Amino acid sequence: MKEALLHEAIAEGEMMPSFATDASYAYKAGDGLNAINAPTIAIMLPTYREAQNIENLIREIQSLNLNRLVLVVDDSSPDGTANIVRRLQREYDNIILFVRPAKLGLGTAITAGFRLLLSLEKPPDYIVAMDSDYSHNPNDIPRLINSAEQGNDLVIGSRYSHGGKTKGWPLERQVISHVANLIATLMVGTRTQDCTSGFRCYSINYVRNVIHDLHSQTYEIQIETVKQARTRKFRIGEVPIVFSNRKRGKSKLTKAEFRDFLAYVVKSKFGVEILSEEKSIELKNNFFRERMVDEGIERLVDLYRHIRFF
Repeated sequence: MKEALLHEAIAEGEMMPSFATDASYAYKAGDGLNAINAPTIAIMLPTYREAQNIENLIREIQSLNLNRLVLVVDDSSPDGTANIVRRLQREYDNIILFVRPAKLGLGTAITAGFRLLLSLEKPPDYIVAMDSDYSHNPNDIPRLINSAEQGNDLVIGSRYSHGGKTKGWPLERQVISHVANLIATLMVGTRTQDCTSGFRCYSINYVRNVIHDLHSQTYEIQIETVKQARTRKFRIGEVPIVFSNRKRGKSKLTKAEFRDFLAYVVKSKFGVEILSEEKSIELKNNFFRERMVDEGIERLVDLYRHIRFF
C-alpha cells in the first residue's frame, strides 16, 4: 500500500535523496517538548516562485515547539525556490523536497504531498497545509494542531469565524472570496464558515480514508476536502486566523481559477463528473463565457461597494 502511494506521488516529479534516507521528525533541543509523547506533525508547503519567502518561513517553522517534518512540493519554480530548499536540507535533517516538472495546480500538489507522507515508514499524526508566502502565520500552526487533538479531523484556519479577518485585500478579492464561500456552503451543505481557506490541519486518519477520492486540480481541493469530511462524518473544526494579503509578490488566485472553482462546486452538487482538463481549457478560451463571468464579477463588486451585502 505504501509503495503504491509513493509510486503515485513521484510519477511526475523528482524526489530528493533525503526523502528515502535522512529525513526525520525534529524538535528544538531544550524547548521542553517531550518528543516521545508529542504528536508528529508534517507541515506541507506547496511552492511556486517563493524564493523570497521560503527560507525565512522554513526557519520560523523550525523554531516552533513541535515534533515536526517539513515537506516542500515545488512546481519547478523558475526563481530557484528548490535550490534554496536544497541548501536548507544540508542544515536541517527534517526537510523533504519534492520537485514536479511544471506548474500542475494546488490540488495535485496537496494530494501528491498526502501520498508521500502516507508512504513514510512513520507517517505523521497530523498534516498541516499552508501557503508559503506569509499569507498564513506559521505561529498559528500550534493552534490548529491543538484543535485537531481535541478530536477534529479537519481543522480550518478560518478568516470568517468569530475573531478571524483578512488584511490588505482589494475589494474585488473580498467579493470573490465571500461569493466562493457562500456558494460552497450552499452547495456542499455545511455550516463551515470558511470553506476556501488553504490553511488546514488534517488528521492522518482522515487523509488515509479520502486519499483515493481526491481528484481536484487547483483551488477546488479546499471544497473537495470539506465535502469528503462531511460525507464521511469526520469532524470539522475552525480556528480564527488573520489572513494577510501576500506580503511580497502577486496574488495567485485568478478569475480563471475562480471559474474552475464554480464549475467544481456546481457539478459536485449535482453529481456530474468534473470537467476534464481539455474541456476546461476549451471553456476558458470561449470568449463569451469569459465575458459573462468577468461582467458578473464586476457587478458583484459594484453591489458590495454600495450595500456591503456580504
